[in-house]
Amino acid sequence: MTLRVLYIFSLIFAFNSSFAQNYADSLMLTYVRWQTKDVGGGITWKSYHFSQNELFGSNQNVNILQTSMKNPTIRFAFASADQQIPEGDTLRNLKNTSILAIQNRALGAINGTFFNTKKGGSVDLLKINGRVFDKTQIPSSGKRAEHQESAIVINDNKFMILRGGTSLDWDEKLSAENVMVTGPLLLLDGEEQPLKYVAFNQKRHPRTCACVTDDDNVLFVTVDGRNAEAQGMNLYELTFLVKMLGCKDAINLDGGGSTTMYVLGQEERGVVNYPCDNKVFDHLGERPVSNILMMKLR
Repeated sequence: MTLRVLYIFSLIFAFNSSFAQNYADSLMLTYVRWQTKDVGGGITWKSYHFSQNELFGSNQNVNILQTSMKNPTIRFAFASADQQIPEGDTLRNLKNTSILAIQNRALGAINGTFFNTKKGGSVDLLKINGRVFDKTQIPSSGKRAEHQESAIVINDNKFMILRGGTSLDWDEKLSAENVMVTGPLLLLDGEEQPLKYVAFNQKRHPRTCACVTDDDNVLFVTVDGRNAEAQGMNLYELTFLVKMLGCKDAINLDGGGSTTMYVLGQEERGVVNYPCDNKVFDHLGERPVSNILMMKLR
């Protein structure tokens, strides 16, 4: 058998293996029996632990907060760890997602943007009710990072995910009162978005993302990782997951040790996922963050 024939057979085998895995994953996500709980205010919390390597050939733990964009009792909002600091002050704080959620009376929340772990403060633009808390910090390359090319915008309680661009000031030109720059962008108008071939996108990590579905539901999603019980996802797997959840627009937020979901009234100060910053599969490993994304009563 020639090398050319062997190569063709290897391609066919890889294609068939990939197809079989995608088909198995599609079936799993189509028929999974999510554990579901009414949080109140028209918010639903869903969770499931995929064990025995049953999703993407791995163990996964997924949490979802869901509500309708038309829900009259809920508003979407951002909160910053620096919100109590007078405007113009250069001090930067970091606080646990659960603490920020409790302070802001959220029913549910997830961690927000990428931030400076040593000095505090988001490295991506954050604007709340017209006040800019953080401006995008352009890397030394002079080009925006991939997570600085898209954003979540909340305008009149309409939750929107949009592509920004690579220009250095596109986000500062947005007129909306509430803007959170983040990324990479995963889905837009139902189309998968191109991702750079870099380790951050290719390797499995804990992930946090936000989505809008075809029927105008807003989803907050966390995927746990860095543990044998929950191995995390790469961004291609995360895109596959949210597409199966019915999302048309989806955007990645800060992940890794920052990935946290808070639900009011639950044990462990409301932390329902398994944050990994303490390297233990429990609810105690929160990493202090710069800001959060919330669902709260109007």
